[in-house]
Amino acid sequence: MRKRPLISCAIAAAVVGAAPLPAVAQPSGDTTVTFTVATANLTIEVPASRDLGSSFPGQTVSGQLGTVTVEDERAAANATWTVQVVSTQFDTGTDDPTEIIVPNLVNYWSGPATATSGTGTFVPGQPTRDDRVGLDQPRTAFSKTSGSGNNSASWNPTLEIRIPQDAVGGLYSGTVTHSVA
Repeated sequence: MRKRPLISCAIAAAVVGAAPLPAVAQPSGDTTVTFTVATANLTIEVPASRDLGSSFPGQTVSGQLGTVTVEDERAAANATWTVQVVSTQFDTGTDDPTEIIVPNLVNYWSGPATATSGTGTFVPGQPTRDDRVGLDQPRTAFSKTSGSGNNSASWNPTLEIRIPQDAVGGLYSGTVTHSVA
C-alpha cells in the first residue's frame, strides 16, 4: 500500500479553509441624491392698448389702463423687484406744438394690488389719486420689497391727462411704458 504524503492533505485543508466568506453588511449606507429647483424669468404683462375716450381742451381725460401683472419665477432667496413707469408725449402725428401733450401733463397712480401671490411685502407706488405723479420721468409704479420664492402682483393703474387749453382737436396717441427689474 502506498502512503500519501502529508503535504497534499495539508494543502487540501488550506484550500478548503480559504473558501470565500459571505460579505458582512455595513450598519448604514449613504446615497447622494441631487435635483434642480427650476427657475424662470421676471416678466411683466401690460394691456396692448387703451382708449381713454374724449374730452375738450382745458379739461382732463382719465381712465384705468387695464391690469398690469408682474410674474417672478426666479425662485430667488431675495425675490425683490421694482416696476418703473414713464410716458412719451401724446400727439396727433405732427410736430405742431398745439398738437402735442407733453409727458408732465400725464399723471399716473397705481392704486392698490388687485391680486398677489407668494410671500413678502408688495408696495403700490401711488395707492390713491392724491399720490399721483407726472410721467415726465421714470417713476416707481409698484415694488416688492421683501420675500423669497416665486411671486406675482397685479394692479389696474389710472392715467389722467390734462389737455392744454390751446390743444387742437384730433386723435392723440402716446406710449406708457412699464418695465420691471
